[in-house]
Amino acid sequence: MPSLADNWGLYLIAGAGLFLLGVAIRDVFFQSHHTIQHNFPIVGHLRYWLEMIGPELRQYWVANDKEELPFSRSERAWVYASAKGQNNHSGFGTSEQLYSTGYPIIKHSTFPFPDSKAIYIGGDPSAVPCLKVMGPGRRRPFHPSSVINISAMSFGSLGERAVSSLNRGAQLANCYQNTGEGGFSRYHALGADMIFQIGTGYFGACDKSGNFSLEVLAARVEKHTQIRAIEIKLSQGAKPGKGGILPAKKVTQEIADVRGVAAGKDCISPNSHREFQDVDSLIDFVEIIAARTGLPVGIKSAVGELIFWDLLARRMKERNEGPDFITIDGSEGGTGAAPLTFADHVSLPFKIGFSRVYPIFMRQEIDNQIVWIGSGKLGFPDRAAIAFALGCDLIHIAREAMLSIGCIQAQKCHTDHCPAGIATQNRWLQSGLNVEQKAERLSRYVKSFRKELISLAHAAGYEHPALFTGRDIEICTGANQFTPLSSLMGYDRRPIPFVGMSCVENLTQKAA
Repeated sequence: MPSLADNWGLYLIAGAGLFLLGVAIRDVFFQSHHTIQHNFPIVGHLRYWLEMIGPELRQYWVANDKEELPFSRSERAWVYASAKGQNNHSGFGTSEQLYSTGYPIIKHSTFPFPDSKAIYIGGDPSAVPCLKVMGPGRRRPFHPSSVINISAMSFGSLGERAVSSLNRGAQLANCYQNTGEGGFSRYHALGADMIFQIGTGYFGACDKSGNFSLEVLAARVEKHTQIRAIEIKLSQGAKPGKGGILPAKKVTQEIADVRGVAAGKDCISPNSHREFQDVDSLIDFVEIIAARTGLPVGIKSAVGELIFWDLLARRMKERNEGPDFITIDGSEGGTGAAPLTFADHVSLPFKIGFSRVYPIFMRQEIDNQIVWIGSGKLGFPDRAAIAFALGCDLIHIAREAMLSIGCIQAQKCHTDHCPAGIATQNRWLQSGLNVEQKAERLSRYVKSFRKELISLAHAAGYEHPALFTGRDIEICTGANQFTPLSSLMGYDRRPIPFVGMSCVENLTQKAA
């Protein structure tokens, strides 16, 4: 009869197998914090272990913290730490190349704005509301409660749990979410303020023939009172001049019903609108929607040729009509599928595009009548400060919001195989995404972002980040040479007018 010693190898293998089975059961059924471990039991632990020892390994044979794109490891680490409520500070000095061309420096004031004098709405030190109101002359004007908000990402491009996480997280953070062009789904109705986006396919605002329907749109707005504004998408940074692309494998029956298209087939938006063909008909379209819904109506666009913007500003001034807000998207943006050439080479990056459009409206003296929104890798306090200095009133974040709820930058968004269960309709991959926990993470990230942003403003001597000017930012323009942002861009944003009071006191009166 074989002895125990003779079979020790079999017992060891059996014990290891039982242990791994227990780990797999635990990963799938008894933990909800880590989507990767749920979706890839046992082997998913390797990701977190390698991430833990990564800094030591990278010193010898892997890329450093600043090399990975579109977001470096250090940028992702800051988002992750902020979202998890962990220490997002750094030690041992900066690892940035301060003298590299294009590097920005924010100039602090010798006499910072005292934190003790700051007026926090609701007593929340992370509360940073917009200084302007969208559509003050409309029947239902909208005053955004946050300068940081969730950018356009459609249900379809993202799965239902990701959309739900963003919506609930936006409610917790008291910011708004943009539907993207995919229409308004039940996952957008969980509590957050919403901006309803109308793309060239008119999804969610069309009749059975696919044509835009003002009555369908108005009925949706009346049913869902959390829709606070409407954005007409002319183009986006990832694929300007080309319509949206949702691969067939992502077009489930529910998504098809929301959009009004056929399930299981590629959903491709036209590259241009059918309801307007020039500046005046665009303004007419804006005014028709605003009159019917009572909501502020704006436009979103990447920036290419400038003839359109010159004519738009001039006609808005002459007619005293037009968009209540303008979202400028940089070519750095992009969460979904796009042709490589469009993503790499079409449209101007954010800082260049915005700085060419904003002065056009300054010259017409209507810049302060518009709420300006910036989009395109702006989900970090230093980049947001630059955007405010250029003239932005609000910031939209997309991929950074995805990172906060667990995105690992696998760059599989267009394949339906997102391992984090975010940019996919795969039921198994989505099942590892815990909506309540991810909502909390988004909320912590947004609040941490705003808190650091307001700290930056105070350090520069301002009560609010929208008071930054181009003179407060210097950009490295060569060896041992830094140049003010206002000199590089050729303008300084016009001050937002206040009536002899602090900006937050002014906000409080507007809210009342």
